[in-house]
Amino acid sequence: MTQTAADASTIWAPAIRQRRKAMLQRIVMGAATALVFSPMLGWRFSATWLVVYTLIQFLEAEVFAPVTTGKVVEPSGWRGVYGDLILILNAGFFGVMAVPLWIVGGAMGGVAASVLLSAGMINSVIMSAGSMRIFACTVLPQLAIFALTPLFMSRMGAAPHIVTAVSVAILSYTVFCLNTRRHLFRANRAETLARIETDRKRVEVEAAMASRGAFLAAVAHDLRTPISAILTGAEELERGGGSSRQQVALITDAGMMMKELLDDLLDHARLDAGRMSVDVRDFDLRLLLSQTARLWAGPARAKGLRLRMEGARLLPRMVRGDAMRLRQVLNNLISNAMKFTDAGSITLRLQSWPDEHGAHVLLIDVEDTGPGMTPAQLRRLFTPFDQTTDGVAARFGGSGLGLSISRDLIELMGGRLTVRSTPGQGAIFTLSLVMPRGAAVDAPLTTLVPEARATVTRALSRPAVAPVSPARPAPEPEAEPETAAPTAPSTTSAPEDSHAEAPLRVLVVDDHAINRRAIQLILQALDCEITMAEDGLAALQACEGAPFDVIFMDVRMPELDGRETTRRLRAAGGINAATPVIAVTADTAPEDIAACTAAGMNYFVSKPLTPGSLLGALSQVLNEAAVDAESAAA
Repeated sequence: MTQTAADASTIWAPAIRQRRKAMLQRIVMGAATALVFSPMLGWRFSATWLVVYTLIQFLEAEVFAPVTTGKVVEPSGWRGVYGDLILILNAGFFGVMAVPLWIVGGAMGGVAASVLLSAGMINSVIMSAGSMRIFACTVLPQLAIFALTPLFMSRMGAAPHIVTAVSVAILSYTVFCLNTRRHLFRANRAETLARIETDRKRVEVEAAMASRGAFLAAVAHDLRTPISAILTGAEELERGGGSSRQQVALITDAGMMMKELLDDLLDHARLDAGRMSVDVRDFDLRLLLSQTARLWAGPARAKGLRLRMEGARLLPRMVRGDAMRLRQVLNNLISNAMKFTDAGSITLRLQSWPDEHGAHVLLIDVEDTGPGMTPAQLRRLFTPFDQTTDGVAARFGGSGLGLSISRDLIELMGGRLTVRSTPGQGAIFTLSLVMPRGAAVDAPLTTLVPEARATVTRALSRPAVAPVSPARPAPEPEAEPETAAPTAPSTTSAPEDSHAEAPLRVLVVDDHAINRRAIQLILQALDCEITMAEDGLAALQACEGAPFDVIFMDVRMPELDGRETTRRLRAAGGINAATPVIAVTADTAPEDIAACTAAGMNYFVSKPLTPGSLLGALSQVLNEAAVDAESAAA
């Protein structure tokens, strides 16, 4: 931006407003000047000068009224020229008082004139606020009159060297005024730009706070629904009313609703903080798409919609990428299409072709026959929390984060998510992604079946020490498996078998009683002896007194967290130094998992807990411990 443009937009108008505020000050200064010099110049001359000077102040206020009231930034046309002339007249009429002082008062009048002009110019420099235009109109006229000082001194017989010295002093004073104007310009420019930036950020913060406020209201509303369902189902179970299966299903659905909302919030927070990462593994792309379509087939039929998938046979089978995140994005897109489509169909149109590097270019269209979107809606579609502001969440449910999270996840995987839509003609979300070729996937982890429990228990009851293996996440099955509860040991078994059928000894460490009770509830189908500890110190104390087959350790606890507790347990070398420790945590970022591994934890299961994930983790560590124990015994 040039200085002239800056004068008009950021300096000139504020300087004019500043001069308007100082109008009374100029009138008072003019009255004092007329009063002081009236004995020398005469009362009639001084009074006339004061009247004219005051009139000029009111003329300036009238000319610049549109600027001072904020109607315009800079006057144009005749008003702009008239304004400059008024500024020149104002400053020049004040400075012209010096001429009669020299003529009437002689040398002493000249001294008074120099002081008057110096004071007037300093005031004008300050009032110009660094604006070159106002500086030229208000300071230069007085400076021109001040430059006549050597001429008056010569006519009064001053020595040439004195005249030269005064001339140099006037020139130095002129340079001083110019430098002061430049510094004022820079200071005012910086202050104005800082104010503009502050105002911009304030508007952004206010908009963000309003959006977050609407989002929190929507989340609070969404949370009340599952909480009410949980309380209702629990109360009915407690008093034995209705069907227990229906009440359990109600509580389960409510819990899953809360878990989905929490997952969206956590994903958005991680993406916003740059802490989200994607996993790269080989998986069956056709199987993933088939399972996703089957998952939504029932809800589509219930709503009277047709769910179609075209081009699946043209897709590669094995690819390399993050299957869980891809499934999450597809679920979000299909859920969004189903939410806004009341009649017609939802189509998954699939395309794939090899690129020049041998990878697979994947193109997935999710097309619906819903109401479509306007260009304004499309521009705001991927904005977090935005749908809450228009009441979309109130009408259709959801937190308004799904599409934003989906776009960010696809970009994190190196792809793009775009949308095309016309009002009344539905919408097409297009997911484009490049996925390398994949190899065959490993067989899934085995689950804890009743027949294997006796072998695991016998292996753990041996004195061999099982080594600690790196922490790994609990497997997340496509649908939560129904883990069969092992049969309790027979009371008629022979005494020599009682040691082999000893119950699993489990230590549950968590500072929240409800979490300890949840783990106890999940494990109650197994033959377990469960010991509870509410913090790390209590857990270490319990480990000193009795051996355990497995420890479920909460990570975040006051005073002594789960990682430090595990480190002390491993370092102590006691009877539980090698006991498998399963971390129970809501922190599932790679750095959090690495910290659990470094602390000596064997596995982790993420919160909120589900029976499938907890029993899957238990099965994995027990089976690994059994294999290690048998290898050590051999």
